[in-house]
Parts: sequence; C-alpha cells; structure tokens
Amino acid sequence: MRGGGIFGLSAAYALARRGARVRLIETAHLGAGASGGMVGALAPHVPEVWNDKKAFQLRSLLMAQDWWDQVAASSGFSTGYGRTGRLQALPDAVAVGMAQDRIETAKVLWEGRAEWRIIPATGAPWQPVSPTGLLVHDTLSARIYPRLALPALAEAIRSLGGEIVIGQAEDEGAVLWANGLAGLLALNQASGLGVAGAVKGQAALLRAEAERMPQIYADGLHIVPHEGGLVAIGSTSELHWDDALSTDQRLELLIKRARACLPALQDAPVIERWAALRPRAASRAPIIGLWPGRAGHFILNGGFKIGFGMAPLLAERIADLILTGEADLPASFSPQTALDKAKQL
Repeated sequence: MRGGGIFGLSAAYALARRGARVRLIETAHLGAGASGGMVGALAPHVPEVWNDKKAFQLRSLLMAQDWWDQVAASSGFSTGYGRTGRLQALPDAVAVGMAQDRIETAKVLWEGRAEWRIIPATGAPWQPVSPTGLLVHDTLSARIYPRLALPALAEAIRSLGGEIVIGQAEDEGAVLWANGLAGLLALNQASGLGVAGAVKGQAALLRAEAERMPQIYADGLHIVPHEGGLVAIGSTSELHWDDALSTDQRLELLIKRARACLPALQDAPVIERWAALRPRAASRAPIIGLWPGRAGHFILNGGFKIGFGMAPLLAERIADLILTGEADLPASFSPQTALDKAKQL
C-alpha cells in the first residue's frame, strides 16, 4: 500500500481490522501532502439535486461517529472527531428561500438522522454576522483534526499487526495506490490523459477556546473549532501559484474575512499558516477501484475537499474490493469513469 495520507491510512486500518496483512509505505512522512492540514471540516453537500456522490458522502458522514470511535479505541488516541454541526449566515431573501426549501428535502434525503433548519441570529459571540438575522443550522456537519486523526490511525494499524514504513520499501501482494497528487500524476502519465491535477489550498490555525462550538461556513470560508483551544480557517482554492508550499496575501485576506464574519475571533492570535496542493480529479469525484490494465493494483485517490468525510466508507469499500473482488461503489467513482471523463476534456 502506498501513501500515508487519510486515504492510505484509512484503507490500511479497514484491511487490518479484517485480519489482512498490511504494509503501508510512505516515502516522506505521514500527512506529507494535503492530509497534513488543519481544517478538517466534514461538511455535507446541500440536500438537493441528489446523486450517487452525495448519497455516498451522506452514508460516510452518518457512519463516521462509530468508525472514528473504533479508531480511538484501537489506538488509545483522540482523533479530534466531533459531530458539532454547522452555522451558515443567510445574506438575503433569495438565500432564505433556498434554505427553507432545503428543510423539507433534508428531512427526506438525510433519512431523519440529521436536520437542516433555520434559526434566528442572536448576536452570540460564536455566530456569524447575518444580514437577514437568520442562520442555517445543520446537525450533520462534523469536524476531525487531521493532526490527531492520522497518528491515531497509524497507531490503530500497528495495534492490529499492520506495518508502517517511512522511506523506501518493496511492495508485496496487492498494491493500493493512495499516494495523493503523485499517484494521480502517475495515472495521468500512464494513460496519456489529464485525469487529475492539483489545486493549492492555504489555511491558518488560531488560538481560541471554542471546542464545543459548531463550525461556521460563510461564502466558501470554513471556520472549524478543534480540541485544545484551536480554531482552523480555510481554505483557498487556487489554480495558479508561484510556490505550492508558501502562504501569501490570499491567506491573510482569508483570516481578515474570518475575523469580520465571526467577532469572537477578533483578537485570536494566528499560531500557524499552512499551504499544500490538493489532488482533484477531472471528474470531481473520488477515484476508487482497479487500476485499468494493472492486475493486482488498486487506486484510492482524489478526495480534494471532502476526503476526510468520505474516508470511512471509501476505506471499507476498497477493503471489500481487495479482499473479495466486489464492492458497492458508484460507477462515477471508478478509474475507468475518470479516464473517460478526461478523454472528453
């Protein structure tokens, strides 16, 4: 297995828990790529225009509590998971109308296991500024802290007899490629197609006591409270950049917007700035399945912004496929679909 990010570690854990012999190889360090950030917003797609991708994400978000609890139990470490919900400001009457429509669709599509509702903005410190005086509160959104989740997964894998190698090592048996951008670029090269590329993201970590508060979403900006008095802000989505790993004025603008959106952060100090490239498939869906033309090789990649939220169910499904040869997966997630989509571009 190749890749020490959220997909590689989650898949290794799912396989080890089923008794499979697991060796995970990471050439740099765990979380070396996009998984090493800090935002960790496990936020659902809006409950409308339903499709296989949204339905799959919903199932993964609904199973996340039990799944991450098992990781914590196996490792003895906190994962930083919490289903704390999310608040969104409603800027105008059009947004209010759309939010009202989604109340009813959420009742059906979310199977009665979470709510999408409209609440009044009371001016409380941990509420976003809302021009209409109204907020959306959904109870499906959750958070995970990547800097806790990845070590917890690694320890859980080891506790189940799995091996984690940092550096170079030989593959044995079936090989799962879950190595982020490098893996997708290898798929591009092997196919001669633009199956996937990268989007730069920048994020910041602030010091503020808000651990039990809901995350905030405002016009593409995520504000996510974590354990230990930490609040993450992110992230940018940049198609063009000079330095993939440096932060710049785009992040400073994000921090400024967060402070304007949420008065409770006005005096919160920034303790870390972070940037990395996030792998994104041209199909805009995760890529999971057999590597076309490579017997015994599998792909799990392309999580982009929803990788941590999709990881529990994707991990279980790739374990199904590797161990039994069958898995219940949307056709839109298959490597062949990703190749076909790339041919159209």
